[in-house]
This record gives sequence, C-alpha cells and structure tokens, in this order.
Amino acid sequence: MKLSYLILRNIKMFFKDKGLVISSLITPMILIVLYVTFLKNVYVDSFNNAVKEVGIVVDSKYINGFVYGWLFSSLLAVSGVTVSFCSNLLMVQDKVTGAIHDLEIAPVGKYKLAIAYYIASMSVTMIIILIEMIVGFIIMACNGWLLEVKDVLLILVSAFILVNFGTALSSTIHHFLTTQGQMSAVGTLVSSIYGFICGAYMPISQFGATLQKILSLLPGTYATNILRYGYERAVLQKLHSECGFPNEVVSTIAENFDIEMYFFGNKVTPLASFLVLTITVIVLLTVYICLNIKRSKVKK
Repeated sequence: MKLSYLILRNIKMFFKDKGLVISSLITPMILIVLYVTFLKNVYVDSFNNAVKEVGIVVDSKYINGFVYGWLFSSLLAVSGVTVSFCSNLLMVQDKVTGAIHDLEIAPVGKYKLAIAYYIASMSVTMIIILIEMIVGFIIMACNGWLLEVKDVLLILVSAFILVNFGTALSSTIHHFLTTQGQMSAVGTLVSSIYGFICGAYMPISQFGATLQKILSLLPGTYATNILRYGYERAVLQKLHSECGFPNEVVSTIAENFDIEMYFFGNKVTPLASFLVLTITVIVLLTVYICLNIKRSKVKK
C-alpha cells in the first residue's frame, strides 16, 4: 500500500468525523468570540492610554493594525497546537476501534503508518490554520493594512514551523494513548492551559518574574513570539517613522506585548526563536520515530 493512500485515508477520515472537525474548531471559534467581544476593547483602551501619555495623535488604522495583529497572532499561536492535538486523535481512535490491527495486517510497513498519521495531521492542521490566517488578513485589510510582503512570508513560515511543533508534540503524546477517556483528558488539558503557558491569552510580561523565567523555558512561548514579531514588526516601525513615536516608547510597547522577549535578562531575537522551535521539532520527531521503531520490534 502506497504512503499517499494512507495519508489520504487519514485526511478523509478526519473530515468525515464531524466530532473531530468541530472539536478542532471549538478553540479558534471561542478565541475569536472572546477577542472580538471583550479583549479587543481592552487592548484598544490600553493602547490609547499609552498614546495619551506620549501626547501624539494616532490614526485609527495604526491602532487597529496593532490590536488585530496581536489578536490574530494569539489565535494562530494557540490553534497551531490545539488543532494538531484534535486532528491527530485519529491515531488514537484507530487503536480504540481496532482499525490499527487491520492496517498492520495489510502489506504496509509500520513506519508508513506512523508517517501517514503525522503528515495527515500536519496537513489538516495547516489547512485550518491557513483558513484562519486568510480570514485574519481580510479583517486586517478592512481596518487598515500595514503588513509588508516579508511580514506575510514570515507569518507563513512561522505558522508552518508551529504546526510541525504541534504535530510532533501531539504525535509523541498520542503514541501512549489507547482509550477514549485518555483522549478526552489530554484534549481538555491542552485546550484549557496551552493558551496561558504560551503567552497567547495574556502577555508573559504581565506575569511575575519567577513565572516569566519558567515560561521562557517552554518552546511554545517562542512560537508565539515569532508570530507576534511577524504581525507587529511593520506596525511598530511605522509608529516610529510615520507617527513620530520615540524609540523608547516603541520598545516599551514591544516589551509589554511580548513582541520583544527576554530569556533570563537576555533579549531573544526572532532567529533565536526560530532555532529553539526548529530544534524542538527535530527532538520531538526523533522521539516519535524511536517510539515507533521500538513498537515495531515489540510487535515482531
């Protein structure tokens, strides 16, 4: 059996299961409603208060550009992982239903099954993320487009790496799950706490010093930081060049909203965040591959 058939089978199985599709979309939908109804006004007020202290009149397109950039970077930062955990549940469902035994009996290498689950989950998650991204770009364009081409490319690359991080993490964890109860428990846990520990719901700079240091050790924090930078780089630059904001004020805004992040007092560059996330993906994939090799030997 060809690997492409297995990948297509997994993708079709996901979209045929309405429960999996809905559970994948629940977190993004809740975040959109939460941001639009509550958090958007909070961030607009915070930005306006900061502007009043500087004494500079700012056009609404800059405020909207900054706030919507922050909101959609948060949305993608969370969805890239939570959707991966939902789309990868097919791996566990096949164990629960016994379908995995039929697949293992078929003339297909065990490594192909593992690869097919990974690629299918990554593909499904990327499709959902791209849809969210396009919707975000449309909303931002309607309220004042400030992004440049290189920012859009950076966001796309960041989203791809984030999706691989989420897929590698969920694949490794789901490898050990064998029951419906375990699936529900892990899904609930990830959906409820990941947004907080990656700095998507609330800037990490607003936490205590000890908690900031702890969260700076988690790779998800760097994924959020990359997306923040991609969405906000051009906005901050234009606040300085077009609105006349002093560099000190722009830096303060960047620090308060996690666009500039620090690791034990040292400033983290976007390249460093990319390296941290990429190395994490490689390590998780290595673990996932080793787990499947060991499982194949046990089966033999």
